[in-house]
Amino acid sequence: MLQKKICMVGAFATGKTSLVSRYIYSIFSDRYYTTVGVKIDKKTLDIQGQNVNLILWDLYGEDEFQKVRMSYLRGSSGYILVVDGTRHNTLDKAFELQNKVEESIGKVPFIVVLNKWDMTDEWEIETHELDAISQKGWTAIKTSAKTGQGVEEVFQTLTNQILNR
Repeated sequence: MLQKKICMVGAFATGKTSLVSRYIYSIFSDRYYTTVGVKIDKKTLDIQGQNVNLILWDLYGEDEFQKVRMSYLRGSSGYILVVDGTRHNTLDKAFELQNKVEESIGKVPFIVVLNKWDMTDEWEIETHELDAISQKGWTAIKTSAKTGQGVEEVFQTLTNQILNR
């Protein structure tokens, strides 16, 4: 069985933990819990006829007080860069983090997740900014940890990218 480490990276309160909970346990909670350090979960997928054991590292969110420990990223096969669409500054933080991650572990597959799509009336990210993500050649998927929209697709797509490298 293949084993692949995937890290959840992004600013604080973007929904990293909620996305993992939705994906692994099919649950969502409105309560906000701060991740302290790193939380590790795993899930086995059947992709292209082979079992792949995903080890999901949910890293605490980066803000002005805490910086993501780049050592947590070592050995990652890929990562998920989570943006909260209701907070524009999380997109800027995602661009910054993407550079840091690439400097730390090199070019590995990643996906930009535009989370909280169920709250489009509060959305702060403009269409032209979404287009800029696509122009970089990055895969971006709109998700809602609350409704489950796009969550399965994110992990399937990233796992396929990792396996087809």
